[in-house]
Amino acid sequence: MLHCRGTHMRLAIYTGILLAGGYAGLTPALAADPTGDWRVADGVANIRVAQCNGSMWGAVSWEKQPGGRDENNPDVSKKNRPTLGMATLINMKKVAGAEQWEGQVYNAKDGQMYSATITPAGSDQLEIKGCVLGFLCGGETWTRVGPPIPPSTANAMAKGGPKTTGAAPKAAPSAAAPAPAAAASKSAVAAKPGQKGATDPVGDICLLPEIAGFAH
Repeated sequence: MLHCRGTHMRLAIYTGILLAGGYAGLTPALAADPTGDWRVADGVANIRVAQCNGSMWGAVSWEKQPGGRDENNPDVSKKNRPTLGMATLINMKKVAGAEQWEGQVYNAKDGQMYSATITPAGSDQLEIKGCVLGFLCGGETWTRVGPPIPPSTANAMAKGGPKTTGAAPKAAPSAAAPAPAAAASKSAVAAKPGQKGATDPVGDICLLPEIAGFAH
């Protein structure tokens, strides 16, 4: 929960459950990696965090109660959109000299955006802090429920590669087209973190229209 000096400002960033008894096997090398699936403090959903186009983004990847809608959004056209797959961490940039990212967080409880930071705390916790107009701040801690998200075609630019325009974006999808087909034959067994599959309807969040189009 986020508490704002007497004002209950809870980040309604949904995240989920995948963990039965703690995500074991993570190493200290992951301490500063905020990517992966995280369970929010109240356990109602998971937020999948990935680096897309050089910024950290987060989207709802699982809901305890399926079928949620963004009914508190002030934009009438978005009130009926599903909360599953909805962006919650918005265009978060790395802070120079610190293992911290800052940007905005969308609070589905009131349909508002807040300035926010995310900071890895060890390998299995992520601290989220949000502020209203630069003050009245509060925060909560999320728990890792999945490993870091590996690089993908969609977020390749996050590794520092130059942005391209025109024909380049079209060439990349066509070159990568055979990969999903090959992966599909193995999807019945298991899907890698961040891959879309029968048990993971969200998949690579960098491909979500809301994130790919830098809009909210």
